[in-house]
Amino acid sequence: MTSTGTAHASPATVTTAGAPATAGFDTLLQRAESLLTGGGFDPADPDFTGAVEALDTTAGELWDTLDRDAARTALWPDLAPLTDPGNFGQSYTRLRTLATAWATEGTSLAGSPQVADALVAALRFTHDTAYNPAKRETGNWWFWEIGAPRALMDCSVVLRDRLPAADLADYLAVVDRFCPDADRRTNSPTLPETGANRTDKAVIAALRGLLGRDAAKLVSARDALSDVRDSGRNSLFRYTSSGDGFYEDGSFVQHDVVAYTGSYGIVLLGGTAYLLALLAGSEWAVTDPKVSVMYDAVERTFAPVVFDGLMMDSVRGRAVSRERAGDHRDGATALAAILLLASGAPAAYAERWRALVKGWLTRNRTTPFETLATLPQLALAKAVLNDTNVPAGPRDTGCHVFADMDRVVHRRPGWACALSLSSKRISAYEAGNGENLHGWYTGDGMTYLYEGDDLAQFNDGFWPTVDPYRLPGTTVDTRPRTDLGTGAGTSTYRPANAVAGGAVLDGRYGAAAMELIGAEGTTLRARKSWFLLDNAVIALGAGITASDGRPVETIIENRNLGTDGRHRLTVDGVRQPAEQGWGGEFGRARWAHVDRVGGYVFPGTTPLRALREQRTGTWRAIDTGADTGGSTDPVTRRYLTLWTDHGPSPADARYAHVLLPGASAAATAVWSRSRPVRIVANDSTAQAVEARREGLTAVNFWRAGTAAGITSSGPASVLVRRRGAHIRVAVADPGRTLTTLSVELPFPVRSVVTADDSVSLVPGRRPVLTVAVGGSRGHTHRAELNR
Repeated sequence: MTSTGTAHASPATVTTAGAPATAGFDTLLQRAESLLTGGGFDPADPDFTGAVEALDTTAGELWDTLDRDAARTALWPDLAPLTDPGNFGQSYTRLRTLATAWATEGTSLAGSPQVADALVAALRFTHDTAYNPAKRETGNWWFWEIGAPRALMDCSVVLRDRLPAADLADYLAVVDRFCPDADRRTNSPTLPETGANRTDKAVIAALRGLLGRDAAKLVSARDALSDVRDSGRNSLFRYTSSGDGFYEDGSFVQHDVVAYTGSYGIVLLGGTAYLLALLAGSEWAVTDPKVSVMYDAVERTFAPVVFDGLMMDSVRGRAVSRERAGDHRDGATALAAILLLASGAPAAYAERWRALVKGWLTRNRTTPFETLATLPQLALAKAVLNDTNVPAGPRDTGCHVFADMDRVVHRRPGWACALSLSSKRISAYEAGNGENLHGWYTGDGMTYLYEGDDLAQFNDGFWPTVDPYRLPGTTVDTRPRTDLGTGAGTSTYRPANAVAGGAVLDGRYGAAAMELIGAEGTTLRARKSWFLLDNAVIALGAGITASDGRPVETIIENRNLGTDGRHRLTVDGVRQPAEQGWGGEFGRARWAHVDRVGGYVFPGTTPLRALREQRTGTWRAIDTGADTGGSTDPVTRRYLTLWTDHGPSPADARYAHVLLPGASAAATAVWSRSRPVRIVANDSTAQAVEARREGLTAVNFWRAGTAAGITSSGPASVLVRRRGAHIRVAVADPGRTLTTLSVELPFPVRSVVTADDSVSLVPGRRPVLTVAVGGSRGHTHRAELNR
């Protein structure tokens, strides 16, 4: 968006939570419509033309295929029978799209009496046929209690002046039947709603209250955010220490054990922002001071997992299998939610967020925001882009260990690396309702590399075409697997291992670890570590053991090269063939380089295998969901895979490789020769590296022992950095198995400069730090010392 024209703001963007309570039902209903349609924008503004055309095209196709015959049995032939929950749920969603187009100036359907009459009749037909208070919930509860009522209320808001009073009364009644409030699951009244589901239902209750001019419903919607009913137990404005919700370390969990910042977390953020904006300036405005938890979550929870506008797949759960919900689209939804939240947030927050979002918007030219956004979202973004007082924020840098959801994110100026771990606390994957059918290894240490110049890597047909047995960063038994989640409902798989997580030093360096214990059907075990430095990620594996007679592989890289990529592969200075189907084996490889990706160094050499292949798949093969299922159209992409074959039934096998994102081939060769980072341990006791230039030593201890001169009394992640007389130490217990931990350092220390309350020191020539790690849930403990 480059136009300097002025966007007309919707009422929600100009009203703050501190305004006098003067907004009544009519004002809020108009605001609800503006939040859906974009309000009074100029359809001649070229910044909005594309979105209007996209809406018009989609709505036009729906209008042309809508069955308007009096004898119809469904609204669209592909959504029959209408009585199926997925079908009436999607029918309401399509009707909302038509209603939005009807209410949007510039579309071919705008203001058409014929369209309005057909919509009124279609809503009536759907109510009488499939969704009314006399019906009993079947299939997926979500369609009954969230999907259908939300779309129905949105339609009713847009068509409120055209709906017969009796029809509106019936629609309010069906909402009262299936979503009477946000506090409880209707089909399971003892189950309190949490997280994103609570937010969704609060929005529905608010719209129902406005349409029915029922103040009590609006109060219930507002109070649900804070969970007044249960004294804040499930408040969205609180930090939790288990189960669903926000954690103080920035984690977000839904479905009790799934890292879900990039899916359910966005829904929660967007729904809360919507309600704050909708109810602002009214007697029902949200005034809970703990809303600051939501404000803090923008930078603590969401910003670390957004890279130039895309949402990292490691926190999108089963949503990665959805054809229509790629990382850029979910990222755009998150950006829009942040901007909407900023419209009523305190200035100190809003200013930072707008700069943050402006940076994301201006850097993502791979899949620009305007190609994904709705008209209301475009209006919010346009206002920020055209405001010369808002700077474009730079890329965030830093290392984040989200201990409460087993995720690690390492960000540098030109790239980012995300690790998807799992444990007995956090699931390796979620599947169900036909979604994420091949997600077997997505939580086994999958390593996502985001290059600033390659934002399409995981968004461009990756999931339907990648070999799901060879996800980068994983160590796998090559046994064949069956599809996951083919039945109704969702399910999760949590492995038996305790260790998953790590420690962060100075917000800049990280040590991450995961003990791999294979799922039922394999005896595979491995101990995996990642050390995250300024320009490198060092990956170590030890204790790789299995007794099933099948080969075990560690996948170094599996890069999506797009439809016609011929990225040059160089191994030990020799350029390799670029033809599809080529494969190579290198018995003692020292380094490799992939053009436009970076370098790979193998300390001590490694038996490297490489493969170029063209893979074809379909979105339908990985997602058959009722409202998320993909198409059967073939998708073809080229891949370059690098891996180590540990052979059948390996015994205590190992690997070591260094990822140098963005490095040239020459720089990779120099790194291989100079070895600025030294691997000093890689066994069943410890895995450790030394980066002498930075004065950094990092160790993952698997049990009590000594490595790099550091002695630990038990399993732990330890980072030590010496700069002159100053020493900084970071310690964590990623397995959460200990109460206290002792760490002995190999150099003299005289005193403590500063330390967490959990850390104490016995100074001397061999100083000992005692860390009270019990109850800290794997979080990092820090100390600064003087020599």
